[in-house]
This record gives sequence, structure tokens and C-alpha cells, in this order.
Amino acid sequence: MKVAVIADLHANLSATLAVHEDIKKRGIGEIWILGDLVGKGPRPREVVDWVAEYGARVVQGNWDARVAGASHRPQDLWPRTKLTPGQLSYLATLPFAFEERHCGLSWRFLHASAKSVFHRLYPHASLAEQLEAFEPNPEAGLANRADALVYADIHEALMLDVEGRPLMNCGSVGNPLDSTLACYLVLEFGACGYSASFVRLAYDRAGEIAAAETSGMPFTREYILELMTGAYQKRRSRGSLLDETQDAS
Repeated sequence: MKVAVIADLHANLSATLAVHEDIKKRGIGEIWILGDLVGKGPRPREVVDWVAEYGARVVQGNWDARVAGASHRPQDLWPRTKLTPGQLSYLATLPFAFEERHCGLSWRFLHASAKSVFHRLYPHASLAEQLEAFEPNPEAGLANRADALVYADIHEALMLDVEGRPLMNCGSVGNPLDSTLACYLVLEFGACGYSASFVRLAYDRAGEIAAAETSGMPFTREYILELMTGAYQKRRSRGSLLDETQDAS
């Protein structure tokens, strides 16, 4: 079984379609999507339609929850006006996580951490924080301790061994912050083991920038700078003091 694990599309249709073409060329049968379909980028409606059609497994990200109604920042309100009621309901009801058993291991797939879609597990997190991500959380539907964890949210590809447990981040398709190239993870499960590899690829970035410039969305300048540099740009609304924990990825 071979799957493509993608996340953080962030309404970047150009990157999403480029990744989809690459996945098809590699003959990968399923696409699992770990949240943040919308937010930041200019084409939320098209990306949500694509996910609904091609995502075999999809979980909710923090931006999906915010755009669906969890908060009311300018960057939440604009994509909310572009989505249909059905699409907003789709985002609001996406599951928190899913767990599957492969190669004798219990695998957990989610957006951010086992605590919440809004709780960030950074690459520099302490060993205690990393281990906690594998623990059960019955309130979130995570009944068992995981042996392997795949997540998203931080927009950086990551592969660690946490006291014998694989911890992987699939990187970002539409808003990478460790490169300017779209990134996704390929997992292949066999009878006796698994393999994991990252794919990075170019996409029509100029086309995506043009779409952003004509969209009327807030924080266009910050979005374009992130696409051009692969570096996070803090967003501050006029007259507000939004901090990085609210805004980031």
C-alpha cells in the first residue's frame, strides 16, 4: 500500500494541482490530507472542491476550524465569504484525526498535536512534549497510544525517532516555510515494514501570485513574500495586536 500524505494546502490551487499531477505520475493510489485546506491563499473554493473529490482521508486543520467559524480575524472572514454553506459545513465537520494499523504499528494521523488543532508541536519541542503526542486523548477520539505519528501544521518536513517511535511531518503543499517548493510525504507499507520519503517540486508560483494579487484577500503582500522566500511573515491587522501564536502557519 502506497499513500501520499499532504497538508497545508492553504487555498494554493497551483501547488495543489502540481502535487496531484506528480502523485498520479508516481502511481500512488490514495491521498491522505492532514488539514489546513484554506486560509492564507486566494482560491479556497477550488481547493476545497479538489479535496472533497480526491482526498481518501481528510482531517481538520486549525485554519479550517477558524474559517468555518472558530474565530473572526480578517484572514478568516475573507475565505468564509468565498465558500458555500456546504463547504463551510464540510470544514467544520472534518474529523480531528484517524488511526490505522500498518506493519504491526498503530499509526496516528492528525494536523497539529494530540491535544488540539490549535496546539503546535514545534521541531524544537522537548522530548516530553514529543512523547505526549503519542499518548491517548479519549476526548479527541484517540483511545490508544500511538506507535507512529504523522502530522502537519508547522510547514516544515520532519522525520525524527522519538525513543523508537517515528515522528514525521509531511511539510506543506501550498505554503512551505522551509523551502519555496511544494512538499509532501510518500508512505509505503509492506508486510514487514514501511518506507517514508519526501517529494519537493516546483509549481506555477507566478500564476498563484497573480491570482492573489487580483483576489482582494487580506495580507496579500505577506502571502506573496512567503511564496517567494519560504519564510514566515507575521500578519498584523490595522489597529490590532495579533501575535504569532494566532497567526502562524
